[in-house]
Amino acid sequence: MADLKRISADMKTKDDAFFKRLGARIAQARKQMDMTQVQLAERLGIAQQTLAHYEVGRARIAADLLPVLAEALELSLDEMLIGQPAARPAGKRGPASRLQQQIEAIGQLPKARQRVVSEVLDAMLAQHAL
Repeated sequence: MADLKRISADMKTKDDAFFKRLGARIAQARKQMDMTQVQLAERLGIAQQTLAHYEVGRARIAADLLPVLAEALELSLDEMLIGQPAARPAGKRGPASRLQQQIEAIGQLPKARQRVVSEVLDAMLAQHAL
């Protein structure tokens, strides 16, 4: 019985730590998008206070809200849940091209900067199409 209590306590500690890290990633992504808690909460259809509890790890996020939250924050589920994109198997064609390396580097920028790069690319492509 003591072992079961210890295991249960260990699991709770690990769960608490996971939800605190998840909440911190959510808060960071929201701030990088220049979004307030109120704005994100409205987009998710939840109360701002609930989002605040998620961000500090006091409340656990319902599983069905995770994909909606990831989409709202323009993150993959892997980025949101574990803090990094899913590992991709190495391609068969050798090292990544310079353009592919640049695209991957852009993907690591804060979302606001990614939007700026995207706008510049859109302008250049539109100019080329003329």
